[in-house]
Amino acid sequence: MEFDLIVIGSGPGGYVAAIRASQLGQKVAIVERESLGGICLNWGCIPTKALLKSGEKYESLSHLKDYGLSADKVGFDFDAIIQRSRGVAATMNKGVTYLMKKNKIEVIEGTAKLEKGAAAPKVVVALKAGGSRTVEARAVMLAVGARAKAIPQIGLEADGDRIWAYREAMAPKKMPASIVVIGSGAIGVEFGSFYRALGAEVTIVEAVDRIMPVEDEEVSKAAQKAFEKRGMKFRTGCKVTKVSKGGKGVQVAIEAGGKAETLEAEVCISAVGITANTDGIGLEALGVNMDRGHITIDGHCQTNVKGLYAIGDCAGAPWLAHKASHEGIHAAEHIA
Repeated sequence: MEFDLIVIGSGPGGYVAAIRASQLGQKVAIVERESLGGICLNWGCIPTKALLKSGEKYESLSHLKDYGLSADKVGFDFDAIIQRSRGVAATMNKGVTYLMKKNKIEVIEGTAKLEKGAAAPKVVVALKAGGSRTVEARAVMLAVGARAKAIPQIGLEADGDRIWAYREAMAPKKMPASIVVIGSGAIGVEFGSFYRALGAEVTIVEAVDRIMPVEDEEVSKAAQKAFEKRGMKFRTGCKVTKVSKGGKGVQVAIEAGGKAETLEAEVCISAVGITANTDGIGLEALGVNMDRGHITIDGHCQTNVKGLYAIGDCAGAPWLAHKASHEGIHAAEHIA
């Protein structure tokens, strides 16, 4: 075998697992189709916090009088805010690149697909640079993450213009005047909070009867009260029936308590959940057990296929970076 472990995906689960395996004396390769650090570091947890910080700083300027302070010509450069966020992500990406070199982990840039192998599935990589490479190891770990869920049946599908998912919301071409956010989980309220801080009219639509439904009820109530104080609006217990584009914006049709209503805004942000990146990587041919699009694993993150492990978002809830890291470390230790 060329390697002891091949990790597919370099997010907070994959790169942490690769480092731990290397520390334990394993020869490790990591396959990444886009950017080291995955979605969390490049397009998720990290750059959104950079945006939120800019929003917080700007919003605090409107309360200077409360502290006996004053400032002239207070404003913001939207492009500079976005570029700062992207710069933070780029710095973190370089940090992960350094960690791979430091721990002697071979980085293979390309898109992986699994085929039947001896000790574990073979990994066939369509290389970014062109051509392909087949690598084998004693074990393979899937850390392929997830992407934003689309609901094309009702028109909720990112188009990069009027309907945004997290990528479009994180690096837009201009600051919108009004936004409807569909979904009030962490992603939805983060973007709602950021754009409201910069002055956008923000309405958040949630299907269940309270915002941030995976949090404690007390947290939901306290958060909603704080957000409303800042001018954010909420529609809870609402079903979105259609999202359409027209004129200079979008129309979001909702139903609640038997009553229909249409919300209008310049932009709609879809934050209705995620879909695991489990399609097109050969899982069906290998007979990997799945549960509603996610890979089924045991207590050691093993799948039903010999030598194949899965961690993080692709292996089910909770979809959190630190959960993926913990699973990656445990699986690496189990493999060693």
